[in-house]
Amino acid sequence: MAKFRIRVSTGKACGAGTWDKVSVSIVGMRGESPLLPLDHLGKEFTAGAEEDFEVTLPHDVGPVLLLRVHKAPLALPRPLGPLAPNDAWFCRWFQLEPPGGVPLRFPCYQWLEGAGDLLLREGAAKVSWADHHPILRRQRQEELQSRQRMYCWKTYSPGWPHCLDQPTAKDLDLNIKYSVVKNTKFYTKGSSAFAELKIKGLLDRTGLWRSLREMRRMFNFQKSPAAEYVFEHWQDDTFFASQFLNGLNPVLIQRCRSLPKNFPVTDDMVAPILGPGTSLQAELEKGSLFLVDHGILSGVHTNVINGKPQFSAAPMTLLYQSPGNGPLLPLAIQLSQTPGPNSPIFLPTDDKWDWLLAKTWVRNAEFSVHEALTHLLHAHLLPEVFTLATLRQLPSCHPLFKSTGLGIGGFSELIQRNMEQLSYSVLCLPEDIRARGVEDIPNYYYRDDGMQIWGAVERFVSEIVGIYYPNDASVRDDQELQAWVREIFSRGFLDRESSGVPSSLDTQEALVQYVTMVIFTCSAQHSAVSAGQFDSSIWMPNLPPTMQLPPPTSKGQAQPEGFIATLPPVNATCDIIIALWLLSREPGDQRPLGTYPDEHFTEEAPQRSIAAFQNHLTQISRDIKERNQKLALPYPYLDPPLIENSVSI
Repeated sequence: MAKFRIRVSTGKACGAGTWDKVSVSIVGMRGESPLLPLDHLGKEFTAGAEEDFEVTLPHDVGPVLLLRVHKAPLALPRPLGPLAPNDAWFCRWFQLEPPGGVPLRFPCYQWLEGAGDLLLREGAAKVSWADHHPILRRQRQEELQSRQRMYCWKTYSPGWPHCLDQPTAKDLDLNIKYSVVKNTKFYTKGSSAFAELKIKGLLDRTGLWRSLREMRRMFNFQKSPAAEYVFEHWQDDTFFASQFLNGLNPVLIQRCRSLPKNFPVTDDMVAPILGPGTSLQAELEKGSLFLVDHGILSGVHTNVINGKPQFSAAPMTLLYQSPGNGPLLPLAIQLSQTPGPNSPIFLPTDDKWDWLLAKTWVRNAEFSVHEALTHLLHAHLLPEVFTLATLRQLPSCHPLFKSTGLGIGGFSELIQRNMEQLSYSVLCLPEDIRARGVEDIPNYYYRDDGMQIWGAVERFVSEIVGIYYPNDASVRDDQELQAWVREIFSRGFLDRESSGVPSSLDTQEALVQYVTMVIFTCSAQHSAVSAGQFDSSIWMPNLPPTMQLPPPTSKGQAQPEGFIATLPPVNATCDIIIALWLLSREPGDQRPLGTYPDEHFTEEAPQRSIAAFQNHLTQISRDIKERNQKLALPYPYLDPPLIENSVSI
């Protein structure tokens, strides 16, 4: 007979404790013990508690391999009888101390709902080829089989990445739902915003705004220094151009080495901005011209709001980087992909309202491309693929473990179009920066901060990979890893080889890049394209979600009244502002990048790498804060403490 000490840690979250009875059995190389009750007087497993138990094994089971946890309801009737909900329990970990041996930590970090069993492994991470005992190999296979039955794929819309097959968020397993705290704060926040705009009589107004001054009333809803800056500078050309670098959609701008044939800008058009002694060709050769092309919007179907059809444009914008690290400036805007008499090229020297209207159409295109592609597709739908493939193909012991002008129809079209051209290099920041030729454009804080964070993540991933994969062959031999990559390729990128997304990994270097891409996409990239949505949109003319009149086909027609008539109606403005306010701010239960409250790694080597990663992020944060203190409009969206570990809202 052998006595074991068992320490159990319960999570601190609301509802984490349980009245249910918990027993364990110890699985060793020579057999498995009977169920051993963990029982004190009263409620053993209260939220935030760590409690000790002593159990006696009737026979020797040999070296410990697994810990089986059994949870069962109390034999006594519940106060609410059969209508009582399952008494879920969030278990953080078990620690098992054999007689005279070294304590073994069994990470759990799961909700256990209702009655049932759960097999836990000791916390040392293991790749598949490193598990030699048949009991351990069988356990990881059974864990994956169980997950694959629980988490299934479905096609939400043709041409989209596949997603989780669940009807609503309410049907999700507790382990992948929002926490109670986050859920409560999220809905409370949304309800307060809805009530405020309802009381003001704005939420149900289907007509036009009376004036730009009346739109200012939206600022009483919520204020921020960045939003105030947007209001004060939204008409400035320099601010308009800077948003292609550090706004919501900083991923489209690219160096222009030759003008597109369907964008016939001439020297005479741009001479007032370029100044004497130069030409378009000279500036193209110098590399000082940049292009933002929203051509993917061409011909896309639009929405109907308040019974009125909405309109869209597919603009091209030419920009000029002035000498001596001067500001980036807009040179010319064409609102369609087809030049001609009905598609004039708008210039900064045009009438004030013509030029402002052209810029506003570009900002509307930015909204559409950002929300459908940069945000929804790249920063939500693809991370869902990564997450679901992880749940289905990597066991817990493996070292690697959602009112617009386009409407849902237009969004679906955009996603289908973008999926046909989406490439692996777009998801890998260093390659994307090089491909767009924007390595040296000044004041590109998204690039500067993003590259620092990419480098920190890459270094961290390289260290972790080096611990568990000693050579290239060990990467190729990890069948779980290969199944994970293959499922992401199949379900996320629809088996499209032209994407360049790997369907298998053959080297340590390829694995490091791939995992870095996954972590960066789900954390830093999401923060960069999500956290500033409210700041950019609360002054709606800076980022109009829809346009009620068609793009202008000639110059000299724009007036203040027509400008306002083109913008979204009052109720559509309110709907979008509420949504973007909710999506821009983490409602609670934050877990910043590099913070791992769930301690799945128990070995010293990965713990040292985690500490080094955290220190690296701290230094990056210091640099960003120091830089931002000198800026009229700080860029905080990639400051590590403000980046969530994963897509969290």
